[in-house]
Amino acid sequence: MALELWETLKEAITAYTGLSPATFFTVVALGLAAYYVISGFFGGSDNHQHVPRQYEEQMQPLPPPVQLGEVTEEELKQYDGTDSTKPLLMAIKGQIYDVSQSRMFYGPGGPYALFAGKDASRALAKMSFEDKDLTGDVSGLGPFELEALQDWEYKFMSKYEKVGTIKNTVPVTDGTSTSEPAAEATESDASKPAEDGPAATAHVETPAVAESKEE
Repeated sequence: MALELWETLKEAITAYTGLSPATFFTVVALGLAAYYVISGFFGGSDNHQHVPRQYEEQMQPLPPPVQLGEVTEEELKQYDGTDSTKPLLMAIKGQIYDVSQSRMFYGPGGPYALFAGKDASRALAKMSFEDKDLTGDVSGLGPFELEALQDWEYKFMSKYEKVGTIKNTVPVTDGTSTSEPAAEATESDASKPAEDGPAATAHVETPAVAESKEE
C-alpha cells in the first residue's frame, strides 16, 4: 500500500512540475530554509530587540541603600514600592530595612506587598494578612509568636541592609502629668516638717518650763 502511494506521488510530481522527485524535494527544502532565514531577519527582529532589554532591566544593579535615620510611620509609607524611584522599605520591631532586592515579594503585586512601607512586626509574628495586624505593637503575643518574630528579625538582619529606625511618638503630656503629682507630693512632704516642727519644739520645751516654775 505504501509503495503504491509513493509511486503515485512520484508520478504526480513529475506530471505537474516536470521535475524528478529528488529535485522537487530539494527545492522545497531550500525554500523552507530561505523562509526561516528571511523571517529571522525581518519578522522576528522585534522579539530579538525586546527580550534583551527585559533582561537588562532585570539585571540592572540596585542603587546603594540610602540611610534615612529616624522617620515616622507616616513617612515610612512613602517607601511601599508604588514609587519606583524610591527604595522599597519595611520595618520589624522599629528597625527599617531596605528590601528592594526582593521586590518580587514585597513590591506591588507581590505576595507580601501589604507589608511594605510599614512596621509589620505583629503581622509577621502571627503570619497574618489582616490590616489590623499591620503594626509594630507586639503586646499580648504568645511565646511561639514572639519566637517566630525573632526568626524573621534574624532573617532580615542577615539578608537586608538596615537604613533607619521608626521614631517613637510618645506624647509629652504623659511625662508632665505624671510629674505634677510627684511635685505636689514633694511640696506637701516639705511642708510637713514646718508644721510639725513648732509642735515638737513646744513639747520638748515643756520640761524646761516646768523646771523654771519649780525654781
